Amino acid sequence: MTGAERNVERPMGRLASVDVMRGLTMVVMIFVNELSSVKGLPWWTYHAQTEWDAMTYVDMVFPFFLFVVGLSLPLAIGSRLKRNGSVAALWGHVLVRTASLMVLGLILANADDGDAGRMVLRPEVWALVGIAGCALFLNEYDGGKWLGVRAGWWKGLGIAVVAGMFLLYRHKPGEGAGGWIDFGYPEILGLIGYTYLAVCLLYIPTRRWWWAPLAGYGAMMGLNVGMAGRWIVLPAGFDYWVWPWNNGAMAGIVFGGMVTAGIFLGEHSRPGMKQKVGLAAGFAAASLAAGWLAIPLGISKNRATPTWSLVCVGAAVLVFTALYWICDVKQRTGWAFFARSAGGNTLTTYLLPDVWGYGMMAVGFTYFEGHWNEGWAGVVRCVVFTGMILGISSVLTRWRVRLRL
Repeated sequence: MTGAERNVERPMGRLASVDVMRGLTMVVMIFVNELSSVKGLPWWTYHAQTEWDAMTYVDMVFPFFLFVVGLSLPLAIGSRLKRNGSVAALWGHVLVRTASLMVLGLILANADDGDAGRMVLRPEVWALVGIAGCALFLNEYDGGKWLGVRAGWWKGLGIAVVAGMFLLYRHKPGEGAGGWIDFGYPEILGLIGYTYLAVCLLYIPTRRWWWAPLAGYGAMMGLNVGMAGRWIVLPAGFDYWVWPWNNGAMAGIVFGGMVTAGIFLGEHSRPGMKQKVGLAAGFAAASLAAGWLAIPLGISKNRATPTWSLVCVGAAVLVFTALYWICDVKQRTGWAFFARSAGGNTLTTYLLPDVWGYGMMAVGFTYFEGHWNEGWAGVVRCVVFTGMILGISSVLTRWRVRLRL
């Protein structure tokens, strides 16, 4: 075993490979989200349609992010319990984190459906104010103050702003007309939030057992297979508010990341790099083989089928194995400089495209709706846009604007 391997046997603090994988996933997510508005590109550059039995690389971006959540979760929980051994305090943190993601997701999901005629603010301005309120609550205030005001006051103001925006909101005519916030779909951030809660409900009570993540992975993928094959049917009304595990696919992907964390990171990891790679390769192969066997049940991100979830886990394990070798064993991270802020200041980076979009709507800037939105010209625009967002994220990170959950 080399000296580099010995140095990563029991990783402490942040792992470079986890941050790099998170950052790269964010970069691709920003790019493909912008690319979705570009016309005239091959079918595989977009999400596969719900009725297709197919998946594209775009359909793998969200699962990769869920996988990274799973990589981070055991380390984050272990670190938090070392600082404060109170399990009650840990659960408080889990609930606040879940609620924060749900609130942000609901703001993003409802903004486009706001009725400008019955709201004090235009919907895009409403969204910007709501995001600003969340930012005040979630910002990491170094030294406990900002502009001479204690962090607690800023957080309280953020809560008040968000509550005010929820009270002001009115749905536009049509489905949900006359109503307030529609809780039916909480956007990607909300999906991450309730999946995080679902996994914590199973993992925290069993965290001392090394095999618990593997058991969770098997249980969630089994639920996914059972529901896809209609051998398991949940009662009507079992939406994510009642049953956060949904059909098991998203929770299973998070557990897949946790199994991988158990192989490479933390107190249950293997001592040698060859053992780690062997176990990871075996886990990836088993997931990919299971995904191949589940093809008769369909292949679809929108339907969250077993093949989609299993193949994404298998691919993510292989990608992380390579990144762990490059970034943590060989300690070569300079090549990923462009994704550094996205990996370390992820929530801020995630929100920037939405803030930009709502800001452009607020000032009436619509140039790109009719220009640079087709073919290779559209691809170039998306690359430039992604670089711009990463640049803004880097500047905000240096200015210590960092949203933490």
